[in-house]
Amino acid sequence: MFITFIAFVVVVGVVIFIHESGHFLAARAVGARVEVFSLGLPPRLVGIKRGDTEYRLGWIPLGGYVKIAGMIDESMDDEGVTGAPDEFMSKSYPSKVFILIAGVLMNFLLGFLIYAFIVFVEGDIKIDPSSSIGSLAEGYPAQEAGMLSGDRIISINSKEISTWEDLTKIIHNRPGESLSISWVHEADTVTSAVVPRTETRQFEDGEREIGLIGITQNITYVKVPPAQAISKGAKLTVTYLQMSVETVSKLVTGRASIKEVTGIVGIVQYSGQTARAGWVSFLGFIGFISISIGFFNILPIPMLDGGHIVMATIEVIIRRNLSTKVKLIIQQVGLALILVLMVVVTYHDVLRIFIK
Repeated sequence: MFITFIAFVVVVGVVIFIHESGHFLAARAVGARVEVFSLGLPPRLVGIKRGDTEYRLGWIPLGGYVKIAGMIDESMDDEGVTGAPDEFMSKSYPSKVFILIAGVLMNFLLGFLIYAFIVFVEGDIKIDPSSSIGSLAEGYPAQEAGMLSGDRIISINSKEISTWEDLTKIIHNRPGESLSISWVHEADTVTSAVVPRTETRQFEDGEREIGLIGITQNITYVKVPPAQAISKGAKLTVTYLQMSVETVSKLVTGRASIKEVTGIVGIVQYSGQTARAGWVSFLGFIGFISISIGFFNILPIPMLDGGHIVMATIEVIIRRNLSTKVKLIIQQVGLALILVLMVVVTYHDVLRIFIK
């Protein structure tokens, strides 16, 4: 539990720090005054003031924020709008959008740098398409039957197996059924009855039960030059961004359920799992969360960066600023929506992880 908690704090701390640093640096670049830079949410734990900015640590390690002078944000503070030239509302539309989108861009940049670094250090992944076993999950049927990493499955129920696709097709389609599996260990052939564990997985056509024996493909890493590592890092960043877009699209069109969305509880669990799996898994998870948080923040929802961009755009179109009262109402509605979403997602997280 201690490792899981520390891993979660590191994941959230790094991702939020990078995001808020983007807002902070962009605001400073266009001459907007930053009043508070907080890592962690209130109540305030400790703080120090340098120039116009107070740098804080909050007691709750679930987020952070940058308070820019003259901006009505999640703090709901409407007393700081005076029209001074270093306030957010006094800046041009391009400057406002730059400040608002900088956090998202920093999240994407972090993901890209992490993946490029992993590929450069570890090499590019090469997946063996054969039926050789890479690793085994503890407590699953394959391990209990005596299979070991490096073994190669050659037949299931007397049907010859030569590729990973061959074996997964049979095992996935026979949950709970006894299968006669033969595999080669060093120079010996071993045969044993194995019963795939029944588990529920999400697919394009919905949830369904499949059989699993707890094995993964054999994966190796091939060293690549820096240019190729950078290219691969960019491709992985785009891939995970597309996954986020696809997830939201499925939720909006009803092709996916809110039950499938991972919230705080799920992130806590995966933080601990990836931390125990090694630095590559843990660093990769930070990159994935950074990209996901960046994408979530750019959605046109009040309270989020995308919502602020929408409001700034509306003001440009109607050629006047929205009233403080209207902005407060919009922010309050956005806060309510996000709180409801968090409660629902956390509820299903708990059901999926601790009960199901």
